[in-house]
Amino acid sequence: MNATFAAHAVPPMPRALPGKIAWNWRHNPKFDLWFAWYAMVGFYNMFGIVFFIITRTQPPPKAWWGLARIVEWFGQHDTALLFGFSFTFLVIAFSITANALIAWSIRRMSVSPAFAYSYLIIYSLAGLPGMLLTCIALVVGAYRLDRDPGQIGMLYDMAFLSFSGTMGIFLIGSVIWAVAILLDRNRVLPKWFGYFNICNALTEVVVATCCIMKVGPFAWNGSIAFNINMVVFGIYTGVFISLLKLQIEHESEPAAAPQPR
Repeated sequence: MNATFAAHAVPPMPRALPGKIAWNWRHNPKFDLWFAWYAMVGFYNMFGIVFFIITRTQPPPKAWWGLARIVEWFGQHDTALLFGFSFTFLVIAFSITANALIAWSIRRMSVSPAFAYSYLIIYSLAGLPGMLLTCIALVVGAYRLDRDPGQIGMLYDMAFLSFSGTMGIFLIGSVIWAVAILLDRNRVLPKWFGYFNICNALTEVVVATCCIMKVGPFAWNGSIAFNINMVVFGIYTGVFISLLKLQIEHESEPAAAPQPR
């Protein structure tokens, strides 16, 4: 019996990083959850670095600029746009890990699986207009600066209106997650976070005004449509990343965990 136990005993974790990764891959029953969590954290850090530091497309430039100023802006940022967003195209799929973890979290709740699947589908599709189309439009504008200024201006408007003006998709996703949390009897996530989801959803409503306004607080670079929304979203993202980490830490072993409905 001792020999059998020794044969199946888990070996100690190596000290070297490659060895740690290999050990967790083979022996950690939560490896897939931790992989998704670290991929999510890496993606959001990459997003901040690319958009705020490398390409400097956030905070967004002015919505009221004329064609000459828009063409000048592309000329000043062409190299950063091309290299920054080419890296984004390589790693953008990691954004799905956040959606998958949240859907997994909802599946642990005492609500219908429709909540998890609806959230997963909505947020997966939201990445197309909310990020991918923005990156493509800005790269296309920077790729050939000899285009007609009218075409450059159209790409400029398409990029930033797509990034800021399509937040209604995220609004619905936040409401779905909020309702699931508030209806949940398993107490998977705290109720106050359900109300925080509603708060985040309300900030998405005012962003729709950027499709109408070019100047002032409701334009795509305005204090209400962008600054307040970005601050709330930044705090909201940090909170749900922390809560998902706690949930993974307290999750039972897969063999003993209660099966979701």
